[in-house]
Amino acid sequence: MKLLSHPASPYGRKVKIAAAMKGVKSQIEVITVDTSLPTNPEINKANPLGKIPALIVDGGAQFYDSHVICEYLDSLAPRPVLFPATGPDRWKTLTLGALADGILDAALLLVYEKRFRPEEKWHEPWMVRQRSKIDRALDILEQSPPTWADAPDYGHITTACALGYLDFRHEGRWRTNHPKLIGWLDAFSKAVPAFEETRPPKA
Repeated sequence: MKLLSHPASPYGRKVKIAAAMKGVKSQIEVITVDTSLPTNPEINKANPLGKIPALIVDGGAQFYDSHVICEYLDSLAPRPVLFPATGPDRWKTLTLGALADGILDAALLLVYEKRFRPEEKWHEPWMVRQRSKIDRALDILEQSPPTWADAPDYGHITTACALGYLDFRHEGRWRTNHPKLIGWLDAFSKAVPAFEETRPPKA
């Protein structure tokens, strides 16, 4: 299998952590691609949306986005279970994953606003709106940090990657008012060594 990603991508990080947890890391060749280019034929061929991560499996099938790839990896080995098959646990996992992905989406849009637009065109009301999304989600998570039984699942992986991205690109400002989440992330890091192993390089 080939994974098209980038060391700084939090979505790619989710997939790498899932692969490590499922014991299939050695079966995946990670190919670093540059998505900052106006067009990148390599990634466009694997994903017509031009987004990473994208997974090319033996036989040529292509999977995207990170949620789909993680669920595919979950199907390759029985333990640990990253996506509960049915019932309330499944919806809890998917909802937590969606909340954390929303944090990531808003955080990435804030990065792109400053990266791709000149400062005089930064739209402050729009940036405030994105920050508000992040703040509301973090406050919900702080009230009741998500727990796990045998092992963290996809929702926990995504939450950890969202917090990690806020550390990486947003100077860890979330830590000021969320002490429970700080402790939660420390516990996740101890439970899942791949979290530290996939930490993005300093910018």
